[in-house]
Amino acid sequence: MEALFRYINATVMGIAALFAPVRPIIICALVFVVIDFVTGVAASRSVARNQGQRWYFESCEAWRTVRKAGFVITAIAMTWLLESCVLDFMQLHLTRLFAGMICGVEMWSFLENASVLSDARLFGWMRRYVHRRINKEIGDEIGEDFE
Repeated sequence: MEALFRYINATVMGIAALFAPVRPIIICALVFVVIDFVTGVAASRSVARNQGQRWYFESCEAWRTVRKAGFVITAIAMTWLLESCVLDFMQLHLTRLFAGMICGVEMWSFLENASVLSDARLFGWMRRYVHRRINKEIGDEIGEDFE
C-alpha cells in the first residue's frame, strides 16, 4: 500500500511540476473570473432593487462560475501543453494569447457590470467605445473577405 501511495504522490507531483510555469497565468485568469462573478452578483442585485423586485442569490450561477473556472484552467493547461510539447520549436506564446483573450472577455463583462453599478459615465462611455471599436474592426475584416 505504501508503494502505491508513493507512486500516486510522484505522479501528482510530476504533473504539478509540468504545469508550474503556467501557474501565474492561470491565477491571473481566475482573478478576472472571480472579479466578474462578484461584480455580476452585485449588478444583478442592483437591477432587482431598482426594479422593485425581490433579489436572492442563486447557487446555479455560482456553480456556473465554478464550471467556467474549471474550463478556463483546463483550456490554459491544454494550450500550455500544445505550446511546450508539440509546438516547442516555435515561439508563438499561445498560452499568453489565449489567457489574454479570456481576460479580455471577462474585462468586457466587468465593464458591463460596472456600468450598471456605477453612475459614472466613464464606464458607459468605455463600454460604447469598445463596442464601436470591435464593430469597426470586425466590419473591416468582413468587408475584406467579401471583396
